[in-house]
Amino acid sequence: MSPDSSSDSKQEAFSQQVLNWFDVHGRKNLPWQKNINPYRVWISEVMLQQTQVATVIPYFENFMARFPAVADLAAADIDDVLHLWSGLGYYSRARNLHKAAKMVMETFAGEFPPSVDELTQLPGIGLSTAGAIASISMGIRAPILDGNVKRVLARYRAISGWPGQSAVAKQLWSIAEELTPDHRTANYTQAMMDLGAMICTRTKPSCLICPLQQDCLAHAAGKETRYPEPKPKKEKPERSVRMLMVINEFGEVLLEKRPPSGIWGGLWGFPEIHMDEDLTEAAEIKTGLSLDEFESWQSFRHTFSHYHLDITPVKTFAMNTSAVADGDRWHWFQPDQPSELGLAAPVSKLLDKIKRSL
Repeated sequence: MSPDSSSDSKQEAFSQQVLNWFDVHGRKNLPWQKNINPYRVWISEVMLQQTQVATVIPYFENFMARFPAVADLAAADIDDVLHLWSGLGYYSRARNLHKAAKMVMETFAGEFPPSVDELTQLPGIGLSTAGAIASISMGIRAPILDGNVKRVLARYRAISGWPGQSAVAKQLWSIAEELTPDHRTANYTQAMMDLGAMICTRTKPSCLICPLQQDCLAHAAGKETRYPEPKPKKEKPERSVRMLMVINEFGEVLLEKRPPSGIWGGLWGFPEIHMDEDLTEAAEIKTGLSLDEFESWQSFRHTFSHYHLDITPVKTFAMNTSAVADGDRWHWFQPDQPSELGLAAPVSKLLDKIKRSL
């Protein structure tokens, strides 16, 4: 047997073991596994980035009910999209979904392009997401490398280093390409994600029931949890801000639309005042309102991926409501009415607290 045929045999054995496991144990009844098409796969893949399946399911179902096709998403107002995304975090994902849907309609005549290269031209779609869309909904042979697959492959081949490093990522992509079969691409892609999520978990992998245990180098060495290596730790910086909760005589709360990019981009939130500014003066300049009875609430911390934000809510009352009218920047929000706005999680929580206090 030549070296090449031996290598091909190992690759085929790997994919067959994965597929055999999937046939018995894989997940086949998730909402996005029904009525499969590129749009549904795309939305689910983006929602599943940095987010658990159980959390994603209701968001996905609500999103599909509101925007059942890419044309519906492209025609929607960004506020409606961000509202349905509220609570999922990483809001740039929602903004990119909206932009990409428009691009599908305008550049690709309403059809998702049938190649990985073209799919990666769409905003927010990286190589792994493109591979998932292509393989699951189009039957195209395309490797993927999401967090679950990185973990499986890093352990299977005992690949040292943090996968976020370019050299390590390049090595893992090469392995993913090598092991991806030419047949049953959709099932294989789903199987690899399931294997990482259900068996080859981060802290307590179930190696004894893993279909790959016999050839897994990390398991053979008894060092499963050493792979993949974690991101080098770095202390997160801390920032502090006051959130100004302005209430008018009708019990409405003043919200400000944030800039389209950056943290909570495009969402509605409370006007913010820096901690080193004079509260009364800065608040009145910021809003253009005469304000009275400032009451600071207990501070709390909201943590992002790259920094901690310490928030001090400040409740106050507006004396001249007419100075600020509803528009593109400002909105008087009634806390006891259903929200159709995109709101960051801390803002939603504070609005609930305001509603209980009024």
